[in-house]
Amino acid sequence: MKIKETVGIDVSKLTIDVFIHGRQLHKQFKNNNEGFASMVAWVRDSIHVPIEEVHICFEHTGLYSLPLSVYLTENKHPFSMISGLELKRSQGLKRGKDDKVDAGAIALYAYRRREELKPYVLPSTSLLELRKLLSLRDKLVRQRAGYKVSSGEARCAGNDGGIFGEVHQEMIKALDKEVGKLEKRLREIIKGDKLLDEQFKLVSSVKGVGEQTSMYIIVYTNAFTLFDDSRKFASYPGIAPFPNRSGTSIRGRDSVSPMANLKMKSLLSNCATSAITCNPEMTEYYERRLASGKDKMSTINVVRNKLLGRVFAAVKRGTPYVDTMKYKG
Repeated sequence: MKIKETVGIDVSKLTIDVFIHGRQLHKQFKNNNEGFASMVAWVRDSIHVPIEEVHICFEHTGLYSLPLSVYLTENKHPFSMISGLELKRSQGLKRGKDDKVDAGAIALYAYRRREELKPYVLPSTSLLELRKLLSLRDKLVRQRAGYKVSSGEARCAGNDGGIFGEVHQEMIKALDKEVGKLEKRLREIIKGDKLLDEQFKLVSSVKGVGEQTSMYIIVYTNAFTLFDDSRKFASYPGIAPFPNRSGTSIRGRDSVSPMANLKMKSLLSNCATSAITCNPEMTEYYERRLASGKDKMSTINVVRNKLLGRVFAAVKRGTPYVDTMKYKG
């Protein structure tokens, strides 16, 4: 259905600022289901078009925007969630911060892009829990790494005795236990969902792609519904090369963009290193490319893209990846 009106929402922890673009109206509501119901009723009473022709747009702010996403999905109101960086760049130079102004800017952005906006599809309950627990695991792993580094430095300096070393070791053991508990729960979520279990087996069938990377790929692709192929997804972790040319004066090499999900990029880098080390096919390819004078980092990036291509191909076919190297003469 054609979009005739847009509504921009600036989401905060306790409130949401709502702005109707066509009527230039603003009102603030609570960031809970009661507030969302009042907001929808206010929008319906304030506009001159059917509510079905209204598109709601707001910034993706994680936990703060999740309740609104759930409510709109359950009540079948089309909406889009836009990244903060995209909204920021669309607004040009900006001074100060005001929730009403921000809501108006989001409504204007949505109106200008109304022909291109696609309704957001909320991930399943299993995917939402998977994302939440993976984020928590990351925090615990970082904390554990911090204690290990501190303990190692103290050991090198001969200061790891007594209560200092004891507390560090106890914290490392406790975090090991909690990380293990989370990993067990993550596996249970995957096995408890038929679609996720099938996709997990297909993704992890690719040599070099481990358990954690498989889970993250499933989460970031929203169970392979957000991206049609590996080329489009490659831009998300910043491993897709882009041209660097302009006129006759700039003739740079193709390079990756710094705008990327660094977590996914790091995981794919680890996968590429693992594949080059353990997969004879990738080892041969890596050494042959280096021998021809190619750059080491660009070669690793090619391997990252190869692995991602195999992942998407396996999921698209619905069959595990087959290592053809073992059939080679």
